[in-house]
Amino acid sequence: MQKQWRINDADPKLQATLSNALDIHPIIAQLLINRGITGIGQAKDFLTADIAGLHDPFLLKNMDIAVGRIQKAKTDKEHILVFGDYDVDGVTSSALLNNILTRMGIKVIHYIPHRFHHGYGLNEEVAEFAREKKVDLLIAVDCGINAFEEVKLLNDAGVEVIIIDHHEPDHRLPDAAAIINPKQKDCSYPFKHLASAGLVIKLIQALLGKVDEDMLDLAAIATVADIVPLHGENRILVKSGLSRLANTKNKGLLALLDIAKIKGKKITPFHVGFILGPRINAAGRMDTAHTSLDLFLSEDPQKALDLAKTLERHNKERQQMQGDIVDEAMSLVEQDVNFNEQKVIVLSKEGWHRGVLGIVASKITDKYYRPTVIISIDEDGVGTASARSINGFHLHNALSGCADYLETFGGHAGAAGLTIKKENIDPFKELINKLAQEMLEAKKLIPTLCIDCEIPLASINMELANVIDAMQPFGEGNPAPIFCSRQVTVKTYPKIMGKDTLKFWVTDERSTISAVGFGMGKYSGLIKPRAKIDLAYQITLDEWNKEPTPQLTLKDIRLSE
Repeated sequence: MQKQWRINDADPKLQATLSNALDIHPIIAQLLINRGITGIGQAKDFLTADIAGLHDPFLLKNMDIAVGRIQKAKTDKEHILVFGDYDVDGVTSSALLNNILTRMGIKVIHYIPHRFHHGYGLNEEVAEFAREKKVDLLIAVDCGINAFEEVKLLNDAGVEVIIIDHHEPDHRLPDAAAIINPKQKDCSYPFKHLASAGLVIKLIQALLGKVDEDMLDLAAIATVADIVPLHGENRILVKSGLSRLANTKNKGLLALLDIAKIKGKKITPFHVGFILGPRINAAGRMDTAHTSLDLFLSEDPQKALDLAKTLERHNKERQQMQGDIVDEAMSLVEQDVNFNEQKVIVLSKEGWHRGVLGIVASKITDKYYRPTVIISIDEDGVGTASARSINGFHLHNALSGCADYLETFGGHAGAAGLTIKKENIDPFKELINKLAQEMLEAKKLIPTLCIDCEIPLASINMELANVIDAMQPFGEGNPAPIFCSRQVTVKTYPKIMGKDTLKFWVTDERSTISAVGFGMGKYSGLIKPRAKIDLAYQITLDEWNKEPTPQLTLKDIRLSE
């Protein structure tokens, strides 16, 4: 699909100010400006991302209460139940809490709900479970902020509750002993975007009086996998944590790196997002997330390796199932969706595996650039769905407008989940598309490629590639920089390599450089020697059997006008 290019306006004056004050490349200064980093101190903090830049954990509302309650549990030899969500953030948060609590000599019991049997978050069964296990204190991580009835049941069972959650709170809060969430009212904590694992790191910092840097590896994985903005404290945690992965002391993490064939490599957010994260999540998608938790808690290298192999098997099963459902869903799109009338894709079928619906919705959204709702209908006639959106269509607001047809729903602008009765699917589809007609202009249905700046090919060299690397780690809130160059000349015929990968050379008569486009085989007919083209790209390093040299990793190709 043809993309709109949106090139950021340069700010030469501010660029010069930052460049001179910090002795940085002018292009790096412009990249900082594009990311909203305009102050000299702010820019310096971003580039150094030093552990010393972490805030005082006691600035978090209720941190003093939580620390005091945990200290009481240690003194009174109480049992603590750690209740975590089944995704990467919940599992790693549970493992981090286990580490600090057991180090303090506290007996810890774990509970992660089953995605299909229990659903998300605290459930009514956990109060009875806590009573049976003689639990005095439950700590909920990555969930609980809106669990009003469940917290009341726990309190009635004599179990106090601490909630550590980064999700948006309702206008009221559960009756917990302490709630650690920087988004709650009257919390003046300077950084609002920590994932739950980041909040657990703050709790550990408060309990120990310092940051335990050996724990930052798991926190970094959770922060990247949960797609929270990689600036402020998140940038510090991820930059420091990823650098420690190669020498991690966590035997389960070492086994996972080994099984995933990335042991010994420099781990980047790419490896977390596309290799580690899916394997950790696969346990909860296909069976129980306790497998992933047991992996990170294992002290036996052989047991850790066996658990890592189980995750690998689950991930392959997930990939196969996901691929089958994506193929079915795309076939339904081609058969049933009239894009002139439907701006939102709503697909349903009996028996689709609920553990992969969100991934399938993302794949459909990426291909067709339409908000997408994927519904799996069970034998009782109730559909469970995951939804993904595009820029300009606030999914949660749209679902609120369709609430009369939904049993439950929740989420945010870009992603959501819902349940719906089978007989309500067609009227829901009609209504959400009616809302989309009002909310989505035609131009919003064309994907936009955000480009940091236009540069000449001659400016690309190892120095620039290295200074761009100083902007790492890239991810949400700090995307890998995209540049463009216009009117460049194709030097060679393109070669198709591997899986639909295009490779050729381009020149601006002063500099010649290789360009590679993954999944861009369809452009091969456009590219002939001496043709003039415009390229959008990231600057990467070609390290194949030689000294590293800069290359262009293409994001889009156009014939020059």
